[in-house]
Amino acid sequence: MTPAALAAKHLFDAHERRERFEPLPGVIAPRTPNEAYAIQDAFVALRARKLGAIAGYKVALTSAEMRRFVGVDTPQAGTMFGSTLRRSPARIRAADYVRLIVEFEVAVEIGEDLPAADKPFSRERVSTAVGAVMPGMEIADDRDADYKALCRHPLDLIADNAWNEGAVLGAPVKDWRGIDLGAVRGVATINGIKVGEGRGADCMGHPLAALAWLADHLASIGRGLLRGDVVITGSIITSKFVKPGDRLRFELEHLGSVELAID
Repeated sequence: MTPAALAAKHLFDAHERRERFEPLPGVIAPRTPNEAYAIQDAFVALRARKLGAIAGYKVALTSAEMRRFVGVDTPQAGTMFGSTLRRSPARIRAADYVRLIVEFEVAVEIGEDLPAADKPFSRERVSTAVGAVMPGMEIADDRDADYKALCRHPLDLIADNAWNEGAVLGAPVKDWRGIDLGAVRGVATINGIKVGEGRGADCMGHPLAALAWLADHLASIGRGLLRGDVVITGSIITSKFVKPGDRLRFELEHLGSVELAID
């Protein structure tokens, strides 16, 4: 087996055993972003046997503060599976995760292919390929990670598919072009209590800037965004730990709302 395959199997087994998130052992730990994404690809392939086809992507660490916290200078990308994408209102069980966290994002659905040959991608170019926009909540599992230690092994977050376990999506808004996605205000509540708010610009200055970054990243490894792919562009509100009984709602100005119940 290649080092990437060995690392992916190590990660896959750790997930199956519900073990705490820990750095990969030194001999198989990624030394460069390219090695980390190679591990992610192999890990995603193993999970796809159970979770099915790839249906989209996430962009992580879209704020400068979070990148400094983790010890990197660029965002990170992860892959989402179709079986883990849910429509609002949705329910999930906290017991299905080691430690469940939820983030609040502007989500987009790709309406036409963005092939790798078209790189580099500008915000304006990717906007022409966006078929719909909607509010979304990312479902993630940090597996009880020690956040203070992340900066010592930031590439392991890439290898572990940026902790993604899916998303909950609101109703797609196809007539979105008159909406300033950078200015839209989002408000998150848990059990009716406001827990945070943000604006689209809190994500790399504009959600479509995050989408352009992702399109360039995929093109760098010979891939393109495809029609029907869903992309969650990065949380505009700090991550929230949730527990059974919690009821979450995220309302995005002009774009509707999304709801999630935790059992």
